[in-house]
Amino acid sequence: MAVDNIRDRYQAAGHDHLFTFWSTLEESERKSLSRQLENLDVDRVNRIYKKAIASEKEAATDPEPIEPLPVEACESIVNDSPSEKTWRSQGLQAIARGEVGVLLMAGGQGTRLGSSAPKGCYDIGLASHKSLFQYQAERIARLQVVAEKECNKAAGSVVVPWYVMTSGPTRRETEAFFTKNNFFGLSSKNVVFFEQGTLPCLTAEGKIMLENTSRIAVAPDGNGGLYAATRTPLSESSKSTVLSDLTDRGILYVHAYCVDNCLVKVADPVFLGYCISKQADCAAKVVPKASSSEAVGVVARRGEKFSVVEYSEISKEQAELRNAKTGELAFNAANIANHFYTTSYLKSVKSFEDDLAFHIARKKIPTVDLKTGKAIKPSEPNGMKLELFVFDVFPFTKRFAVLEVARNEEFSPLKNAPGSGADNPETSRRDLLAQHKRFLERAGAQVKGGVEIELSPCVSYAGEGLEFVKGKTFTKSGYVENPEELDALL
Repeated sequence: MAVDNIRDRYQAAGHDHLFTFWSTLEESERKSLSRQLENLDVDRVNRIYKKAIASEKEAATDPEPIEPLPVEACESIVNDSPSEKTWRSQGLQAIARGEVGVLLMAGGQGTRLGSSAPKGCYDIGLASHKSLFQYQAERIARLQVVAEKECNKAAGSVVVPWYVMTSGPTRRETEAFFTKNNFFGLSSKNVVFFEQGTLPCLTAEGKIMLENTSRIAVAPDGNGGLYAATRTPLSESSKSTVLSDLTDRGILYVHAYCVDNCLVKVADPVFLGYCISKQADCAAKVVPKASSSEAVGVVARRGEKFSVVEYSEISKEQAELRNAKTGELAFNAANIANHFYTTSYLKSVKSFEDDLAFHIARKKIPTVDLKTGKAIKPSEPNGMKLELFVFDVFPFTKRFAVLEVARNEEFSPLKNAPGSGADNPETSRRDLLAQHKRFLERAGAQVKGGVEIELSPCVSYAGEGLEFVKGKTFTKSGYVENPEELDALL
């Protein structure tokens, strides 16, 4: 597009200030800026800003009532639901038919962990030194084998494609990490990388900010950006998108999750089977809150619709409220960013995307003085970043379902630096090894006190396939990559 046309478009949208320094720019800088401006839908930015401001004002002046999740809206497998085996079988059948894909949200860096690498590259200190990416890849590989065996499919015939959402800062390094490690045993053609989008940073008045004289200031559009990202071409040279790839492969159901949970059951057949049996369009997996004061969002009702309510929105009295029949906390369904979608639902998001209100985060954003061109490093918030959360689609879902699972089996987030006390590499390692001990004990083995045994996901996805350890006592710590290696730890 010609520069004059771009300028006319931005002038009409109220953002012609972005050309303030055009006459002073080098040719390369002009090309860079014009390319950035051409690729940006400035009218969409204006719509997002207006909706976000209006929604924020409405929430402050006329908030919808917040109600606990209705008991009938959620089922639980915390205490061994009789339906769990049925759901698992339904999920495995869908996997065996090639109807299931996995979408991983992995755009973050390990900054708070003291690492600049993508978070999925992080080693939580296991004997195997496997990264989060590797653990999740090997769970997919094992699950494919389990589906083949239990559904009488030929070896190597079951495929669960993995869609890995990166970000601008992490995409290149993530792809290089997978390539270096031979995709952790998966076929490269079944691992699809795509990129989370960005949005311009805005002033309080909604004006797009410049990072420097030749570049717009941008920020990631939140994990809810995955919906728009699934419609975006996978690369500049490709017309294919995540949605078109799902369609081409015949994928009907998608499991989505965040990378920083070492216990995540990737493409969990129980969750899949539950959602399929409920004919859900979209669903959430939750865990019981650790306490009434735990700082976590909960799945609840906002007005007449399902939503995730942030802990800051719930009063102390509401947080401590208990169900008269069960004695459990009324607001007990802790959100763990673990979701189910039908492919048709993901395709439908575009039809109501303009109704989604982005969340405003007021931040200190480096920018330039439009009069002098000098850099400004603010000491106070001077602008806003706009984010959409992955759960913002819940209120627009006609058939929504919730499954409660055991925290110690499925949720151990990695958020904080080593030695910080909670949600850190040490707690992730502890929780994973404790789970592996339970796998062995449930199979009939004994594990002596102080003994730590790490089981590769290639050995067992969720405790299955360990019948041969019944009656054995393990006295030595170690890492096991193959079932035969367990005998060395007796």
